[in-house]
Amino acid sequence: MTTATLASVSVTTQANVYFDGKCVSHSLTLADGTKKSVGVILPATLTFSTGAPEIMEGVAGSCEYKLKGSENWVKSGAGEKFSVPGNTSFEIRVSGQPYHYICHFG
Repeated sequence: MTTATLASVSVTTQANVYFDGKCVSHSLTLADGTKKSVGVILPATLTFSTGAPEIMEGVAGSCEYKLKGSENWVKSGAGEKFSVPGNTSFEIRVSGQPYHYICHFG
């Protein structure tokens, strides 16, 4: 099931803008201190580095991702999640409609 809303959050109002605007997100902090970001990736192929482990949850649209060291692209869409280990990188490509996501930091 896709997360439609997040209750009781503090939002950083200035957007995080990456890759010349191809990815835009806002940082959120839940009441219990949990950190997340909510954003959108426009059609592009991008490489992200991770510090902490992340779970990417698709809210709308779809993407394909490839974890560092893998040769395989894996499709992920709305209502689906994929995990990325900490201290690594992953490629993500979006074609057609933008990919809307929630990034859950671990």
